[in-house]
Amino acid sequence: MSRSRAALLPVNGTFRRLPRAARVKAAHIFFLALVCVSPFYTTRAAHFFQSIPTPLQREIELQRARLSSGNQEERRDAVTRLGALSRPEGSRAAAAALGDSSAIVRATAARAVLSLGPGEASTLLLPLLRDREEFVRREAAYALGLARSTLGVSALVTALETDKEASVRGAAAVALGQIGDPAAAPALAGALARRLPATGFFNRLRRRKVEEDEFVRRASATALGRLGSRDSVPILIATLSNERTPDDVRREAAQALGLIGDPSAIPALRAALTARDPYLSRTAFEALRKLDPANSTRPT
Repeated sequence: MSRSRAALLPVNGTFRRLPRAARVKAAHIFFLALVCVSPFYTTRAAHFFQSIPTPLQREIELQRARLSSGNQEERRDAVTRLGALSRPEGSRAAAAALGDSSAIVRATAARAVLSLGPGEASTLLLPLLRDREEFVRREAAYALGLARSTLGVSALVTALETDKEASVRGAAAVALGQIGDPAAAPALAGALARRLPATGFFNRLRRRKVEEDEFVRRASATALGRLGSRDSVPILIATLSNERTPDDVRREAAQALGLIGDPSAIPALRAALTARDPYLSRTAFEALRKLDPANSTRPT
């Protein structure tokens, strides 16, 4: 033992007989000497403690290993657990499942990566909008809306305009409203007024067309209201005023007009106060209260 250490050790119980303050001071000096004379051991100890994984790291590694399982449900559960951690580290591990062979695992992974930054999450999600499975594309669209990054706007507009499945087009409309980029307004207005080729042999032969799916139109009207686009006011008024339009779509158009706040919508909203659908007349009244509170009359 070195002479400097031996000088600090208690001899024949002398250390115990010292006053408490002196004992504390002596202990401080002793440990300070240990640190000074043994930097090698203190460095090794620090490295040792840093190498011990935290509970979060252990959980992520456990779920990451399960992603290699041959069981689809086990992989799906692992992705769900990684997403539920709500941590970037968990989302980064879950990102590997975006290319899984199982569609249900890919769809689950779409929301599991949302704890990454909006830009990083959107970059990972965009390829799924071209997935061969409808519900994977749909979940990717919803996840892009939750990410709220403008990086997804262009691809979502393309999905709204060209995807063959109404569920995907509707999800794209919802997502565009959540992102709130005014650049999406023309595509949303187009979806609200769009007519599509009817299905069936004779309908195709006659080139018959039908209105866009109701869910897509409703989601588009809602999104236009969230965007606050005044350029879309004419199509919203036309939608509200057309009595052949489903009442659910007319209600969303009325609510959107109230959010946009353009006075040119007042006559159409007043006309809707007498609609047979009580929910539509109530929605029109609430919109009128925002545009013309002095002259709005409560529907009976």
